Parts: sequence; C-alpha cells; structure tokens
Amino acid sequence: MNEIYDAKKDPQFRQGFIDIDEMRTRKLEDGRELPYRYMHGGFEGTDVKFSFCFPEKEAYEGRFYQYLSPFPGPDEELASLPMTGEDDKIAFCLTHGAYYVESNMGSKAVFTNSEDSTMTHRSSAASAEFSREMAQKVYGYEHRPYGYVYGGSGGGYRTISCIENTNAFDGGAPYVIGSPYAIPNCQTTRAYAERILRHKIPQIIDAMDAGGSGDPYAGLNEEETAALREATLFGYPLKSWFCSADLDDGALPVLMPGVKMQDPQYFEDYWKVPGYLGADPDGNAVRDRICLDGKIAQVNVPGLKAQILEGKIDTRNGVNDAWRKMIASEEMDDEPWVELETELPGEDPYVKGAVMTFLTGAAKGRRLQLGRIDGNRIYLTDGFGMENLAETLGMLSQGDEIHMDNSDYVAVQTYHRHQVPSPDYHAWDQFRDADGNPLYPQQKVLLGPGFSGGGPGCKQNGLIQAKVLIVASMMDEQAYPWQADWYRRKIASVHGGNEKDYCRLWYFDNVLHDDRAASVDELRVTTYASGLKQALVDLAAWVEKGIEPLPSSNYRVNVGSVEVPESADDRGGIQPVVCAAANGGKCARVKAGECVQFTAEAEVPKDAGVLTYVEWSFEGETDYPYKGEFELTDHGKCGTAKAEHVFAKPGTYFVAVRVKSQRDGDRSEPFTQIKNVDRVRVVVE
Repeated sequence: MNEIYDAKKDPQFRQGFIDIDEMRTRKLEDGRELPYRYMHGGFEGTDVKFSFCFPEKEAYEGRFYQYLSPFPGPDEELASLPMTGEDDKIAFCLTHGAYYVESNMGSKAVFTNSEDSTMTHRSSAASAEFSREMAQKVYGYEHRPYGYVYGGSGGGYRTISCIENTNAFDGGAPYVIGSPYAIPNCQTTRAYAERILRHKIPQIIDAMDAGGSGDPYAGLNEEETAALREATLFGYPLKSWFCSADLDDGALPVLMPGVKMQDPQYFEDYWKVPGYLGADPDGNAVRDRICLDGKIAQVNVPGLKAQILEGKIDTRNGVNDAWRKMIASEEMDDEPWVELETELPGEDPYVKGAVMTFLTGAAKGRRLQLGRIDGNRIYLTDGFGMENLAETLGMLSQGDEIHMDNSDYVAVQTYHRHQVPSPDYHAWDQFRDADGNPLYPQQKVLLGPGFSGGGPGCKQNGLIQAKVLIVASMMDEQAYPWQADWYRRKIASVHGGNEKDYCRLWYFDNVLHDDRAASVDELRVTTYASGLKQALVDLAAWVEKGIEPLPSSNYRVNVGSVEVPESADDRGGIQPVVCAAANGGKCARVKAGECVQFTAEAEVPKDAGVLTYVEWSFEGETDYPYKGEFELTDHGKCGTAKAEHVFAKPGTYFVAVRVKSQRDGDRSEPFTQIKNVDRVRVVVE
C-alpha cells in the first residue's frame, strides 16, 4: 500500500505566506459582476506559489475546486486570471459555491521538478491545506472545506497523483487522461501515420465526414492501408483525421528530445539493425529521410512585430496549448527563409521535424527548425530546443554551409513498436505474435512510466483516496479514448472488481482533446468543457450529500477503439445525442435555389437533464446564427427541430446543428450547457 502524504505534517510547507490580499471583480458575459477576494502567496523556502479566489460569504457553500495544468510554468498560479466566458474557471467556482485554487506546483520552468517526482502532489496538497486555513479566516468560522482537484491530459496525470498519494482531496476529476504508456506512443503512432498518409488525408477525412463513403481505406495502397490500420488499432479515432490535415503532431517535437536523451541507442540502431524500419533500404523511412549538406545563397530576415510583453500573463494552461510554452516564439512581419544554392533532391521531401544546423560562419553550431520547402527556399519556424530565430538569421551570410537532418524525427515515429508493455495494453496486440511475443526488437527500458511518473509523479495504481469522476473524449486525437477505460479497470481491480462506489467514467462524443470552450472546428466538433463542469458539480453532490452521479457511459472497447450505442438512453452518461438529416438523409443533392428541409432529432440520457437550445449553421457560420426551437416530448428529454434553407450558389455545403441540454433545464446557466453536434452534406448543382 502507498504511504499517504499528509501536507499538514510536512515541515517544508509549514510557513505559508500571503503577499497579495485584495477585493477584485469578474464580469460574466451577461453583464453580471462577481466580487471576490483574491489572495496570492507561497511557501517560504520553496518555489511554490498559489492563487486563491474566494466568493462572498453568502455565495460560499464550503468547497473549493483546484485546477492542475498539464505543463505548469513558474507563474502558473496566474494563468486563469485573464480567462473569460465559458473558459473562466474562477467565475464557475464563484457561481457554484466554491473558491478557486491554482498553484505553480513548485515549477521553476515549464516542466515541473523532475528531480523530485513528489513535488506535484505534495505542493498541490500543501496549497489545498493552506487554502483551508485562509478560508476559515475569510469566512470567520471553523470548518474544513471540501476539496476537489481536477486537470486534463498531463494535468490528468497530476490529478491522479494527488488522489492516489494524498489525503488532501475529497474528490478528483481527471479528464482526457493517458495510461502509463501514453507518452510518447500516442504521439508517435499518429506522426507515423500522418507521414505515410500525408497525400491521402483529404480523402480519409471526406470518407468519414457526413454523407461520405464511410470507408477510409478506399483508394489507399498497401503501405498506406497498413499505416492507417496501425494507427486505428492503436486508438487514433477515424473521425479525428481532420485534425491531421496540417500534419500537426502535437507535443511530439517537445517530447522527442526526452526520448533521445533516455534512449540514445535506439536512434543508432534504427538505421542499422534488422527489425527496425530504418534498416530496410527499400522502406519508407529511408525514402523520407533527409540528411544532406548545402550552402546558403540568400537569407530573408523579417522584422519583428511590436509586442507588449511586460506584465503579460501566459494563459496557455489548457490540455492542447500548455506544452507550447516550451517553444520560444517571436512574431515576425513575414516568413523567414534561407535560400540554398541547390534544391533538395526528390519530388516529395518530408521536412517535418527536420533541423538545419549551421556548419560555418558566425552562426556555426546553431540550429533552427525547418517549416516548409518551396524549391530551394527553406522556410524556418520556431522549435523546441532551437536557437533564437531572429538573432540566428541575422548572423547568416551567403556561402555559409548548413546541414539538414530529419533522421531522429523519422526514427521516433515507430518507437511504439519497440515499447510493447504487458498484455493488458491491447493496443499493442498488433505487435505481438500468436504466442504473445513482440514482433519487433524491444528496447531495454519502457519509457512511458518515466514520462507519466517523472514530472507528475503519477503511478496510476488505482489506489484512490477520494471519489473519482473521469471525463473522456470519444475523438481524442492525443490521449486515445481506450486509456480512460484502462484506468477505470485499474481502479476496479484494486476494489474487488467493483468500482461503482468510487468511480464514474463519462465519454463525450464529437469532442477532441482540447478543453477550451471554443473547439478547433465548431462545424465538426464541440467541447466537453461544460460536461466537465457538470462533473465537478456532481462530484461535490456525491461527496457532500451522498447523491450518486449518473452511471458510467455504456461502451465497448474494440482493441484500441471505443464504441458507444446510438441512442442516448443506451449510451448513458450526461451528453445529449443528436441526429441531423437533409431531405431525410445524410447527403442531399439539389439544384441552386431549391429549398432543403432539415431535421434534428435530439435526446438526453435518462436523468441527465432537459434540452435547452438548438442552433444551425447553413453556410459555414461558426457562431451558429440560426436559432431554432425544439418540439419537446418526454418532459423535455427528447426533441425534434426543423429548419429549411435555400442555397443560391452551386457547391458542397456542410450544414451543422448544435444542441444543448442542462440538468435543470436552466437556459440562463452559463457553464453547464452540455453540447453535441451533427452535420449533413448538401451538394448544390
């Protein structure tokens, strides 16, 4: 059993201090102003800093919510202060009977103290306990505020670390979480598939879109089919391929140097030892490898845009942008580029992850990240671990010799094949033979637990010290959806196979990894952010009043894919389900000027609430300007909405409908309107 950490007994966090104590105001989108008492402080002799935001006494119900960022920076405790609208974590707390806690978790840099993997849960617990002391002073009576910790992605690891290792919290809501072997393997599988399929991604997206063929493998050759199947079996959702249109590999460029530091031999063996893809002279790794020298013919050094940095708070603390703090960036008024004396060989150079190293001249030894190539012109961009872009460009001269290399980035893309863990990780079954033995050479060390446990200090042993409500995304392109089920099963395994008294898992459909209120593509997906906030409300009711949350979602894990039933009642959870149709189908073909009839059938799972809104986008409007009305049945649980639209010009249109539900049917509640979307294709001739 774990030794459970008690922050109240830790001498390192005995001397808390407050250096700011003042009244502030937050403004909601409806114009309401929320006064609150803001405190900032830390612990003497440490790097830990925190922010507390206390509501007025009449709004306080004796609890707090504490958010943990995926990649905390040294000033992380300030990151939520500038947020507004649905993203305003502080306003959510103030309107739901809670005060808000956020700390930097003792971070000196964007990665937390890797030399002390306990710092995350110890500093978080200490901040929680000190906030309780302050709450008693603020509200003037003795009590122990209930505490709930939550965080997503890397913050999900940190949340799990807190609820497995400390007694400071009464509940936790980890969301879009990985397993101990998520990093770097989820990132490498996606990057490999994107490299192989980079010219076929549009047709995969179209096949999986509304009114598409439904067959993403149509038109792929043998190598492409194998790459898509590998990623799908590993858990990359087929509906999420639109996220790969720009070949964005997420955090892999940041993670790769850590892989090389811990396993340098892999990058040597990859190109030489049979069994590794790079050792095959006819393989795609050799085909896409760039490793060549050149000379500079011309340099474009753009001017820097004026930037006001003094006192600016970095708000990048979400699951999809927190890691970007690790990449220094400068806004320029044009794209910087270097023109070489000769063009790169080959018709289709793969430059993702390629690095330009300067061999001679004033910039000798410096490195810059390649962005894209146009003939013999190399466009450069910001990159993790690279030198200052503007400064380095200013040092270059005609005739300087350079070396370009993407060898490491190509190599890391199949690292997951050589990291086969225990048999309960079924995503790796495709890399095992009939006897369960690995098909490929295996590295001496499995790196995943080091990434999840090094900074966050997360073991994921299931020995939770508080009730847990997990929020997961069906279309998670970063932390594949099966991993939430893996952790739920881990909790069950240490609780006699029955986790219902301790844990819930709710899957949300048509949402990605990102936790911001505005999704990356409002016409394809929505957000689980409102569902997460409802989970926090339900978690508090479970702990404080014994009101059990709705059961876990009904789902099936098929190797690496998570599948759910069609109907809301069969699916469960708390998200409404919506099905849209155009002239009765998913694809309508009409003439310009012809009226198209649209319907949306929506349903809320049993006891999950009432339908509140239906909104339409007919011609690409991302703000859903056409507000509809439901014809409601079953006390607002089910509804049908109808609309019509005339398309004046020929083209292919994707008409989207967005529905919302709220637990109590309150249309004015700004934070817990649970969303879902659907869309149809209209071909106008």
